[in-house]
Amino acid sequence: MTQIVTLQLKQPFANSLKKGYPLLPKDAVDARQLPAQQGTLLRLVDQHQRFIGTGYYGIQNKGIGWVLTTDANEAIDQAFFSKKFKKAIENREAFFNNPSTTAFRVFNGEGDGIGGLTIDFFNGYYMVSWYSEGIYCFKEAVYAALAETVHYEAIYEKKRFDGKGQYMEQDDFVMGTPGEFPIMVKENGMTYAVHLNDGAMTGIFLDQRDVRLAIRERYANQTNMLNTFSYTGAFSVAAALGGALKTTSVDVAKRSLAKTIEQFSVNDIDYEAQAIKVMDVFHYFKYAQRHELKFDLVVLDPPSFARTKQMTFSTAKDYPKLLKDAIAITAKNGIIVASTNNASFGMKKFKGFIDQAFQATNTRYKIMEEHSLPKDFRVLREYPEFNYLKVVFIKKLS
Repeated sequence: MTQIVTLQLKQPFANSLKKGYPLLPKDAVDARQLPAQQGTLLRLVDQHQRFIGTGYYGIQNKGIGWVLTTDANEAIDQAFFSKKFKKAIENREAFFNNPSTTAFRVFNGEGDGIGGLTIDFFNGYYMVSWYSEGIYCFKEAVYAALAETVHYEAIYEKKRFDGKGQYMEQDDFVMGTPGEFPIMVKENGMTYAVHLNDGAMTGIFLDQRDVRLAIRERYANQTNMLNTFSYTGAFSVAAALGGALKTTSVDVAKRSLAKTIEQFSVNDIDYEAQAIKVMDVFHYFKYAQRHELKFDLVVLDPPSFARTKQMTFSTAKDYPKLLKDAIAITAKNGIIVASTNNASFGMKKFKGFIDQAFQATNTRYKIMEEHSLPKDFRVLREYPEFNYLKVVFIKKLS
């Protein structure tokens, strides 16, 4: 049986958790009270020893644990996880019944009631991501619950933590029949090649599904498109299928070349008619300005933090500079798709970055549409800060 430790919360953190906030911040408790082992169940109480909820101790970048239930009599066992999974699957019935989209998020951490754990579906294959050693301690009950809840070809996992609670990534086969990779998934009728056994990422970021659809349906036709920080070129595929005259994909990672060729090829797009550049994005901006290149559609989807030999980049402080570089090579009436998954600031601040860049370049603009996480990335309505994705389609007017 998992050990249970009573933990008294400081004010005002106790009040916040009483209102349903699921994250246990580091400052909410006296560090001397913390148990020695991650995965320990926590009986959370206020200063009057009144029960607030049961959670688990697990160190990750967001805090030191998550509330799992506010029912003092509810056990955290296989039945608990089964109940959560069944409810999550019910909420995504429309996705399971949609043959044109066969890749989506089945379980979204705290949005579905278990912080630190996500589950994605890829055309019969499931990928479980673990974000702390604490939640990983429940793996046997979680996998037993998942196996009895879903029909699967195979289940894979990615452990995105190390023994100190810091972020890392590795992956492994768990159960079922190992897949022959890449496997093909559909997204709004588009095809993407997915690898569940090849390092940190799969080949497609599922949270950008609605953005790729918008690009294909409303913005790509007859454009010269630039996709920066392009990874495997998923946005470029959407643009090409939406009628773009040409796409240019730029990413510093050497493996992006083969990955992007693969994504074009599985959609029967002639990759030789597209441009795929393995180079630093900021160097490409300088190259484009020197050669007076202009693009009708520019996608900016940088990592929250990146480091090269020459520089470091952080969206929290460098996004306005990135936008200024993009504005310089965007044609009049062209569209910039500005995106970030940095959870440390909200849409209001992000729009402030946008305005700052356009003001600095003395350029007028119009916001065409905005996006946040799609419906399968379920977020608690009361706590929109967990909705990390911010995407703004901006028209450059002059």
